[in-house]
Amino acid sequence: MVRSWPTTAAKILVATTLGALLYVAHAAFIPVALALLLALLLSGPVEMLHRKHFPRAASASLILLIALALMVGTVALLRTPVQGWFAQAPQTLATIKRKVRPVARFIDQLDKFRKDAGNMSASGHGANTPGSPAAPSPTESAPALIIDASGSLLASGLAFVIITLFLLAGGPPMLARMTAAFVDNLNASHVLNIIEKVRAELGRFYLTATLINVGLGTATGLAMWAWGMPTPYLWGAMAAIFNYIPYAGSATTMLIISLVAVVSFDTLGQVVGVAGSYLALATIEGQVAQPLLVGRRLEINPLLVFLGLWFGGLFWGIAGILLATPTLVALKVIAENSKAGRPVMEFLGPNDQTPTRDDRLRKLSRRLRA
Repeated sequence: MVRSWPTTAAKILVATTLGALLYVAHAAFIPVALALLLALLLSGPVEMLHRKHFPRAASASLILLIALALMVGTVALLRTPVQGWFAQAPQTLATIKRKVRPVARFIDQLDKFRKDAGNMSASGHGANTPGSPAAPSPTESAPALIIDASGSLLASGLAFVIITLFLLAGGPPMLARMTAAFVDNLNASHVLNIIEKVRAELGRFYLTATLINVGLGTATGLAMWAWGMPTPYLWGAMAAIFNYIPYAGSATTMLIISLVAVVSFDTLGQVVGVAGSYLALATIEGQVAQPLLVGRRLEINPLLVFLGLWFGGLFWGIAGILLATPTLVALKVIAENSKAGRPVMEFLGPNDQTPTRDDRLRKLSRRLRA
């Protein structure tokens, strides 16, 4: 037991150092992580074309171009209605204040406290004393901040595309060789086998999730159209996209749709009908479609999913939230195919870990081979 303390301390130190590095250098790691995820998802079609004797580089370029075109097309389709709602944000807030009086009083009280605190701070510190330096004008600093943010975003996007293209062109064999070269007691064939299984599971997971989310988005858009909501296809698209984020996505969609209903309608029945319709659809999706189509194979402890979303958001923002679930899925697949992965499986698994028929058959097959 005493000998295990140095090993445990070393693991804690490595984990802490790695976490600090990922947090501090997030601008460098986020494009790489997103590129790795997209490359794993798109490697299936690339490998299929490569098996039909298409050059891997050409296949990678074609599939990546199609994926980027779909992303850009989706953004372009939703850009106009989103900009319209952002432009109407002041009127929307005013309408919410008028219709929800208790909330309006609470917001007004907070605004009063903020102004009082600002006046006290200004009078206490002497904002206009001759010796104090002049504050920079917001109109002067805003363009520079916008240019810096745009340049950083453009550089990250370009790095994301280039890294994805290289990963797709190299394929799983390149990842296997690189991983085996830096990890002892691993051969490239074993690593390639694990990468293929991770790729297959992630591809199956996202394909199933996409089909479910498209169905949810279509049903949501039709329900919003039936209730007379403005731009119903926008709320259907939002429901489909946000549903990729477990728990938080559907809750955010529910909140936004309810607020839009409050602004758009004058009767409580219509507001309740809009919110209740989405709640019913989300419940059917979560309690029927997900268990039926996804099954138990990719089930992960809900607490760990929530913690992954929480810490991913704290560390990497929106990118961390997007990467949390596929990272947990990949860890579970790696643990399933590793000799020392049993503790990780127990840690990641759902609360109800009653052996399924597939589990029993797998254990029986292992015993027969032994």
